[in-house]
Amino acid sequence: MSDRPIFATLPESRRVWAVASVHGEVERLRRLHDLLWPRLEPGDRLVYLGNLLGYGPAVVETLDEVLLFRRAVMALEPAEAAHVALLRGGQEEMWQKLLQLQFANDPKAVLAWMLDNGVGATLAAYGGSAEEARKQAATGVVGITRWTQQLRAAIQAHEGHFEVFGALRRAAFTDDGGLLFVNAGLDPSRPLEAQRDSFWWGGGGFAALQEPWGGYRRIVRGHERGHPGLVEGPVTLTLDGGCGHGGPLLAACLTADGSLADSLEA
Repeated sequence: MSDRPIFATLPESRRVWAVASVHGEVERLRRLHDLLWPRLEPGDRLVYLGNLLGYGPAVVETLDEVLLFRRAVMALEPAEAAHVALLRGGQEEMWQKLLQLQFANDPKAVLAWMLDNGVGATLAAYGGSAEEARKQAATGVVGITRWTQQLRAAIQAHEGHFEVFGALRRAAFTDDGGLLFVNAGLDPSRPLEAQRDSFWWGGGGFAALQEPWGGYRRIVRGHERGHPGLVEGPVTLTLDGGCGHGGPLLAACLTADGSLADSLEA
C-alpha cells in the first residue's frame, strides 16, 4: 500500500481557478494561461481537472506547459502546502493501465477499448503506435512487460513528466470542506473515499445533484461526454467546451462560498 495521498487539499483558499479537460491541445492551454495569469490574486488556488492527455496533437508539450505554469504560480506565494492540484482524469487512468497492461486478464481487449477512447494520442506522443501496441499485446507477459518498460523510459526522457504523473490526485477540495473538484463525476450513493472509478466514468448522477453532497457547497467537474460548455446547477458546475474535440478550453473561478466569480475561454 502506498502512503501517497489520493486527494489534494487546497489550503486557505480565497478563490479557486479550475481548468477543464485539455486533451493535448497545448495552444489553447497557452492562450488560457495568458488570460489567467493577470487575473490571479493573492490567495488564489488552481486545479487542473484531469484529461491533460489524449486526443489532441501535443500531449508532451501540454505537460511541459502545465509544469511551467505551475512553477510560476507557486513562485507567487511560496508555501509548504501545494497551491496547484492536478487531478487524474479518464485519460490519465487509461495511460496508467496501459503501463501495466501485462497484468490485464485480456490485454488485447483492454488495449482495443483504450485505443477507442483516445489513448492512442498519448501513446504516439511517447514514441509508440497503435499498430505496435496491438502487436505487443499479443506477445504474452514477457513481451508486454518489455514494451511497457520502454514506454516508461520514454516518459522519463522528458524532464518533469514522471513528476506530473506522480502528482495526480483523484479529487481535490478546499480545506474548509466547501468546494470539491472532480474529473467527470461521482456516485452520490457512495462516500468520497469509496468513489474509485466513479471519478472518471460515473458522471450519470452528477447533474442530478440538487443540494449539497457530503457537506460540499459546490462540486466542479471538467469533463462531460456531451461537452455542453459551462453549465451551472444548484450545487454543481460542469466545465467542458469540447477541447480536444474541436471546441474551446474553459476555466472558471469559484469563491469560497461556491459562487462563480469569473470564467475564461480559449
